[in-house]
This record gives sequence, structure tokens and C-alpha cells, in this order.
Amino acid sequence: MSSLGTLILFSGKMGAGKSTLSAKIARKRGAVLISEDEWLSALFPGEIKDFNDYISYSSRLKPVIRSHVEKVLLAGTTVVLDFPGNTRKQRAWFKEIYSPRGIPHELYYVAVDDEACLKQLKKRQKEQPDRAQFDTEDVFRMVTSYFEPPEESEGFNVQVVKAESS
Repeated sequence: MSSLGTLILFSGKMGAGKSTLSAKIARKRGAVLISEDEWLSALFPGEIKDFNDYISYSSRLKPVIRSHVEKVLLAGTTVVLDFPGNTRKQRAWFKEIYSPRGIPHELYYVAVDDEACLKQLKKRQKEQPDRAQFDTEDVFRMVTSYFEPPEESEGFNVQVVKAESS
């Protein structure tokens, strides 16, 4: 039997630098990077107009991604999964991928304060105008109100990191 790939996951507030870190880790480890944002924009262009749309389309995507990621991991390839793990419920979905088969995992918790996240969102609004309607302080405050940092009791292999200054 071949060795299993490692599933690399992320948790952190909106604008904390999770996607930047995920791309960096994928390059460094020669891993497959799977980005929720990329898949959603490719499969549902122009259809996600508000946060409720995001929740709906994301929930449609997850069963397909779960199956795909599990197959890649079982083939021995490491997967960097750039999907939010910002609530216990979101992280429970991660566990559904790796737990049944004993797949190794790493959860990077990008611990950044609100002001740094808001600064990054303002920068991202300019660099990615197509995201500007979602990268606002109001959306940040709403999304952050649901944020739950990972806890030891959840059983993840957590690595706490600080986002790089931009």
C-alpha cells in the first residue's frame, strides 16, 4: 500500500492571509492546492451575490471536493485545502475527509488581529476589484462574529502562525 498524502488545512479570520499562506505551503511542499474561491468562481461565475449565496454554493461544492480530495490523499499526494475552517462546523467537515482513513493532517491557525485583517482587505479591494463587494468592513464584522478559533479539544494538529506583513 502506498503512503498517504497529508491534508493541510487553515483557520483564521477573513483577510488574515490564509490563501497567501496556502499557496506558499503548496509550492514549498509540492502539493496540490485546491481553493474554494477558485472553484466557486469557475463553476458559478456571477452567481454569488451575497453571503447567503456563498453558503448555498459552498455547500453544493463540498461533497464533490471531499471525494476528490480523499482520492488524491489516498494516492499519496499532499493536498493544501484553501477552504475556511473558521467555525467548529467547518472544521468538522475537514475531519470527515481525513478521520475515516487515518490520513495525516495539519491545521494552520493564522492568528491575526482585526485591524491587520481590515488593512489587508482594503489592499485586496484594490488588487482584486471583482471581490471588492465582499471585502468590506461590514462583511468582515459579520463573518468575524461567527469566528471560533480552533481548540485543543477538537483534536487537530494545530500550528499557530502569524501572517506575514504586507
